[in-house]
Amino acid sequence: ELPPSEFMQVADSTWLVLSVVSNGREPSGSQATGVTKIARSVIAPLAEHHVSVLMLSTYQTDFILVRERDLPVVIHTLAGEFDIYKEESGECVPVTCDDVSNGFLKPKPAASPTLHPVQSPQTRFCVLTVAPDTLPAIATMLIDVLFYSHSPTWDAATGSQDLDSITFFSFSLIEGYISIVMDAETQKRFPSDLLLTSSTGELWRMVRIGGQPLGFDECGIVAQIAEPLAAADISAYYISTFNFDHALVPEEGIAEVIQLLQQRQESGR
Repeated sequence: ELPPSEFMQVADSTWLVLSVVSNGREPSGSQATGVTKIARSVIAPLAEHHVSVLMLSTYQTDFILVRERDLPVVIHTLAGEFDIYKEESGECVPVTCDDVSNGFLKPKPAASPTLHPVQSPQTRFCVLTVAPDTLPAIATMLIDVLFYSHSPTWDAATGSQDLDSITFFSFSLIEGYISIVMDAETQKRFPSDLLLTSSTGELWRMVRIGGQPLGFDECGIVAQIAEPLAAADISAYYISTFNFDHALVPEEGIAEVIQLLQQRQESGR
């Protein structure tokens, strides 16, 4: 419904959303499982089959977006380990490889993915949710933060963005469930009794992946980050955006994460 505009850039691909449900239980209402929980079972196999993915972690669960044209490869890749369902008229219907085998082509082996630089700003982030019925109470403030308050911090000496701190605000509304990621300073602007977080109230640090916009054709970017974190049993939220990827890890684990990713960079050279 959005009118065409020279100011709006749209990726060519149409994407489908996959959600991983544990033991048949609906993910809604529980804390996100974290990208590292599905690193080996979903993300790594898709990367090996040259499937590019976008990741969206929310307060409730995690979603993997794949290009519609890659669906046959995705089904064939994951059917060995997962029961796969598609939604039809509100009902979940089992999917088999035969449903998508027509025209299935096994992809060519993927080239070694580029090792992208990572930056870790000092900004501390919160992962939050809000009850839908209280949304009107913060709607005006949300609009201000989303569209008017944020601007990049520029270093006048270098003429580039200052990555000691980073401006990042994520708002997602999925099937009525709201998930928000904001920095700790921005959180202070909101009524504390309306924003809900985990019982520990932990803060998160960010690793931003990419020195320039990543594009959508390259695969293996999420796997490069998720696999070493999964091996170290470090939980992480992962949010892919149009330009960069962002991994959020618990604040107390940021030093170990940076060390792991530096080792990955060095071993890949």
